[in-house]
Amino acid sequence: MIERFERFSLAIAEISRCWHKLAGEEMKAYGLKGAHATYLTILYRYPAGITVPELCELCLKDKSDASRMLAILEEKGLVRKEGGYGGAVLLTEAGRAAAIQVRQRASRAVEAGGKDLTDEERAVFYKALGSIADNLRALADEGIPE
Repeated sequence: MIERFERFSLAIAEISRCWHKLAGEEMKAYGLKGAHATYLTILYRYPAGITVPELCELCLKDKSDASRMLAILEEKGLVRKEGGYGGAVLLTEAGRAAAIQVRQRASRAVEAGGKDLTDEERAVFYKALGSIADNLRALADEGIPE
């Protein structure tokens, strides 16, 4: 059982480390950090804009993190807020262009990362990964049973 835990933990840590490195490299062109990539790609899916609480839920981040990230994106001219407090956050034209570039590069990275998998293996992998995430989320909320 410990071997499974170690393999799982180390694989997840390595994937995360590599992904953050790749995202960081991509975002350098915009003077941003890798963490901004997630915000840009999610905002791209909502051309009419979304609220900060909705964005937090989709990014799995707290409000303070989202506020910091959005302030930087706004300073760089990539997002704007409409409607004052509680209003929608939208990508600017420059933000849309950046999000398209980031999405294309991320898609290439994901494709290259799974190049040895068949479509069936990929489907099973994502199903298993989703199940593990759901189960660990429940354990994090409820605690590990005795």
